[in-house]
Amino acid sequence: MAIYMQKYYLAVDIGASSGRHILGTLQDGKISLEEIYRFENGLVKKGENLCWELDRLFVEIKNGLKKCKELGKIPQSMGIDTWGVDFVLLNGNNQVLGNTVGYRDKRTTGMDTKVYETIAEEALYERTGIQKQIFNTIYQLMAVKTQHPEYMNEAESLLLVPEYFNFLLTGIKRAEYTNATTTQLVSPISKDWDYALIEKLGYKKEIFKQISLPGTALGNFLPELKEELGFDCEVVLPATHDTGSAVLSVPANDDDYLYISSGTWSLMGIERSEADSSKESKAANFTNEGGYDYRFRYLKNIMGLWMIQSVRHELEDKYSFAELCKLAVEADGFTSRVDVNADCFLSPENMTEAIKKYCSETNQKTPETVGELAACIYNSLALSYAETVQEIEAITGRTYSRIHIVGGGSNADYLNELTAKYTKKDVYAGPTEATAIGNILAQVLKAKEYDTLEAARTGVFNSFPIKKFKA
Repeated sequence: MAIYMQKYYLAVDIGASSGRHILGTLQDGKISLEEIYRFENGLVKKGENLCWELDRLFVEIKNGLKKCKELGKIPQSMGIDTWGVDFVLLNGNNQVLGNTVGYRDKRTTGMDTKVYETIAEEALYERTGIQKQIFNTIYQLMAVKTQHPEYMNEAESLLLVPEYFNFLLTGIKRAEYTNATTTQLVSPISKDWDYALIEKLGYKKEIFKQISLPGTALGNFLPELKEELGFDCEVVLPATHDTGSAVLSVPANDDDYLYISSGTWSLMGIERSEADSSKESKAANFTNEGGYDYRFRYLKNIMGLWMIQSVRHELEDKYSFAELCKLAVEADGFTSRVDVNADCFLSPENMTEAIKKYCSETNQKTPETVGELAACIYNSLALSYAETVQEIEAITGRTYSRIHIVGGGSNADYLNELTAKYTKKDVYAGPTEATAIGNILAQVLKAKEYDTLEAARTGVFNSFPIKKFKA
């Protein structure tokens, strides 16, 4: 009698506040997940800058791999996803130049103006299709060039965060398509680095590495790492941009829906086969980020749950998110609303005070209780979703019947109810672990355990609970 050997696929999913190692297995077409390790993440102040502790994060990646060995569940492959835009510059000895400054740092203030001295904002959008965010890599590199020209001169490699970790695991330097597009330096036509633009801006084109698609096998562990961990493993590129992985896990195969990847950020949009770099698209502030198999994630970055997370921290995490939702329901009559995408909410010293100030300056009632603050945030976020739906439908010239919400925010029933109410569309919430699932799907598709993306998404639908909220 044949013995079935369980195959494990490991997703290392690192977000702005925490990271996890999640093992995925497939049996009878259904996906099972097991979280085996979790660790903290966050920006720390180094001198004047907010920075990531990449050395510590790599130790945590190894700790989670050691946990696999301890459990006797050795993955046949692994993939790493993180947030986008942030990067390291390496010199000829592969040493990191300077601090790994994070996207919420203020070093990019005024760098858009410097970029536009070389290429007009309108022309840049037409060329890249990427929404202007002051923290995009294009502006961060201008900050490096302006503030630390010595780093730019000495740099021999640029690697975005997950690609840097992949290099530490395998010794191989490679860019990944979905993440590369977040730099605002990739052409949506060639699907490659826009080297002419890069040179025009005075960045060294040699530092940008070959771009590969999700599902590409990168290589195996370096010999010294294999010895340290006690096993070997193939490193596969998922969509290394966490939203790219999350969108991959949306449990639908038609094109009659919008998605929201809901977490610290809410990424709301549709999948398209071609980018839309039109003036109308730019005016509405949409982006054309890369997706699986050269799809485009046509979406808008919305501030997301960052605001409620920040308020919760300011209350010393006294309330759970469920309790905050309950208090918001009790304060449902509170009518003040804020623009969740306003710059003042990106990285304020105090989110509670920033919300109060915004309400005061717009002649609205100032929230005084925790419930009023929560009601203001959740309603404002749902209103932003509704406005985004209208913009997408106007630009595409069609209507969509439903919204799929994936990621941690899909657990926020109150927000899901508000989203259905304001958008007048049915909402399907789940799966929660969308990013890890999408990461694992890229590995499973590479291993041919699913033949097609359609089969993989059907597998997601059959494997995880999906909750419906009626419009």
